[in-house]
Amino acid sequence: MNFKKYYISIGLVIGIVIFVNLLSDDFFARFDFTESQQYTLSNATKDLLRNLDEPITIKAYFSKDLPPNVASVRSDFKDMLIEYAARSNGKLIYEIVNPNEDEKIEKEAMQDGVQPVLINVREKDQMKQQKAYLGAVIKMNDRKEVIPFMQPGSPMEYSLSSAIKKISVKDKPVIGLIQGQGEPSINDMNQVKADLEVLYKVQDIQLNDTTSIPENIKTLALIRPTDSLSQAELQGLDNFLAHGGNMFVAINRVKGDLKTLYATAQNTMVETWLKQKGINVEPSLVADAKCANVSVQQQQGAFRFMTQVQFPYLPIISKFANHPAVKGLESVILPFVSPISFTGDSAINFTPLAFSSDKSSAQNAPFMFNIQKHWTENDLNKKNLVVAAAFDGKLAGKNNSKMVVVGNGDFAINRNSRQQIQPDNVSLFVNSIDWLSDDTGLIELRTKGVTSRPIDDLEDGTKTLLKYLNFLLPILLIVAYGLFRMQRNKNIRIKRMEENYG
Repeated sequence: MNFKKYYISIGLVIGIVIFVNLLSDDFFARFDFTESQQYTLSNATKDLLRNLDEPITIKAYFSKDLPPNVASVRSDFKDMLIEYAARSNGKLIYEIVNPNEDEKIEKEAMQDGVQPVLINVREKDQMKQQKAYLGAVIKMNDRKEVIPFMQPGSPMEYSLSSAIKKISVKDKPVIGLIQGQGEPSINDMNQVKADLEVLYKVQDIQLNDTTSIPENIKTLALIRPTDSLSQAELQGLDNFLAHGGNMFVAINRVKGDLKTLYATAQNTMVETWLKQKGINVEPSLVADAKCANVSVQQQQGAFRFMTQVQFPYLPIISKFANHPAVKGLESVILPFVSPISFTGDSAINFTPLAFSSDKSSAQNAPFMFNIQKHWTENDLNKKNLVVAAAFDGKLAGKNNSKMVVVGNGDFAINRNSRQQIQPDNVSLFVNSIDWLSDDTGLIELRTKGVTSRPIDDLEDGTKTLLKYLNFLLPILLIVAYGLFRMQRNKNIRIKRMEENYG
């Protein structure tokens, strides 16, 4: 055997590997097999970067030597910045620094709005807490936007593209939030407000008999009115739709009260106005086997204690249509939601967006809640009841307009400044506004993150199959490869034994 050639070959392989690794630090290629194409830039982002009028600088404050699940965020963010810079025609310049290495840089990061988080790391068989920075500052002239912390699994492209969009767009579309009939203010929806203000300005619209909607309003949002709207006010909404305006409507057709344990139908004239268009928000409540819990006080002997009980009138919605307003949503809690149906004509397109589960039903109001009731399959014998829907077409007048209707008005409201609602509840609201208002395509990125697929939600048979498949498949692959190698070596030996071999 020629050992010199052998060592030269080994040296060349090592050299090529080192060269490729050095080259890949700045240039890379990858195949994206993720369900949501997480590592592929969208057309909306490409258009945004191509159309930048002024240079943008991005300073990323990312710590090093982090646990693998967190360190991947740094690597993914760096890869994304390289792609953004390549697509921007030289308009985007980035820098990645490690604040943990320099007190001056650490102070600068915190002054810029990037705050450290404490994470657990294992060192020499001991757990300790370490400060980690995973944020970035995006600047264009005197305008600045901060990503204070990049949560692992969050939609990274949306965070970065929306931050660039926010500082690069001078005139944001205006969203009108109707007030005056008991609706919540935008400050009562602080999570929605934070997301909306990335791309829009939110303006209060006080409806009265003489109101005309300002021409700069692109979309109106009518959320949970508690007082009746007059005919003149409803006519004003029709005039807005007739001129091509769009609306987001979320109403409580039935009021559910856990204190009195009573459900009563409500009438604010909005449901009548919708029904004239063929949009029926039914005076009933959806009950669903897949639901949230309520706290119930129970007594055992001399002791009283609180226990959690499933309450079907707080359905957890996890079935959604393939539509931009609900794309990527996993679960939305819609408390005391009413089903929606459509009886209009072909001038309006009806698209169901969200559905109850296969074990659900609807009960007409008024009625009393029975917290202790044991629900059977006969009680929940309906499926796929529509609880949110999109409509487009001639909703009023001759011009086309769009509307999203949700059969509950409380799903996006924060009870207080500290209470947090489901992230997908916020996304349902903001995605709907995006579909009605935004033509940039960034709506597609909001839910483009790592999708949650909890194994507990699977059926027992599926879980058992996955368990044994996970255990047996690697063994079977190794055995198959061994049999292949054995047969190949056997064929080689037979060939060598032939008289004419060599």
